[in-house]
Amino acid sequence: MHTQEQTSQRQEGSTPRSGANWNDRSLGKSWQHQFFYVAIRLGGRRLAYFFLYFIALYYVLCSRGARQRCSPYLRRRFPHAGRFHRLWYSYKLILNFGKVLIDRAVVGIMGPDAFHVTLYGREQLLALRDEGHGLIMMGAHVGCWQVAMSALDFMQCPVNMLMRREDGDVDRHYYEHAGIECPYRVIDPTEYLGGTLQMLGALKQGEVVCVMGDRMLGSDRSSVGVEFLGGSVELPYSAYKIAAATGAPVVVFFTRKDGPASYSLHVADVIRVPQVKGREAQTFAPYARRFSEALEQYSTEHPFQFFNFFDMWRT
Repeated sequence: MHTQEQTSQRQEGSTPRSGANWNDRSLGKSWQHQFFYVAIRLGGRRLAYFFLYFIALYYVLCSRGARQRCSPYLRRRFPHAGRFHRLWYSYKLILNFGKVLIDRAVVGIMGPDAFHVTLYGREQLLALRDEGHGLIMMGAHVGCWQVAMSALDFMQCPVNMLMRREDGDVDRHYYEHAGIECPYRVIDPTEYLGGTLQMLGALKQGEVVCVMGDRMLGSDRSSVGVEFLGGSVELPYSAYKIAAATGAPVVVFFTRKDGPASYSLHVADVIRVPQVKGREAQTFAPYARRFSEALEQYSTEHPFQFFNFFDMWRT
């Protein structure tokens, strides 16, 4: 559950062919990440942001690879934009993504009190938790889920995260900056059956399982085609199969940065998947479609907080 993925794109000018060609090493070298960590310690978030404005400008003007990673989404989201506007939109997208990376480092270095996080849907989540079937929380590569995770402490139950860390990753999670243990249990999607057995076990114990609904992970190749921003994309449907087997509701939640030092977490939809006999992709297509509709609404309202940097429409 992260914005970086698998093998590094070694050549700056090459075009990523899939989500597997994007990880944090594509965003900068280790010393460049360390530079921002030092800036945060010396001058906090504001000093890091100051340098980011210039570095983001460098990327959009001088890095063809960075522009190419922004292009598939921006072409779909702003189909009538000219070259100048597309360049400006690429800068805003890269700038906002950089702020997210800085913010999650700030949380670890300076503590969670550095940001104000507002949760919309608290009572709804508590009621769903109390049903006793566990909870599948489905997010996407939008906003900054790591900053908003602090808003889930009130759930008072273990949180499991379907997440893959690649060998050689240089970008740190917020708990690594803080020098504390990971606050949630990590389920590796490359394990047997994509971590399905661990997720089933957690839900049967009434726990929370967090997954991403907009990208395939690990060995999971269960996908279904749905419409998104005027084209067809492949979205994973394993979470809906698990929901059907356990009775756990699927809570679609998105985070957004709504101020210099504030985030909010919104419950966008609650998907109930009944027990079904079939396991074909089309059986779960209506639920994946509901997720894509919620995500499209998010991208309409917050176009520069969508950070899925690969061509979702290239199958």
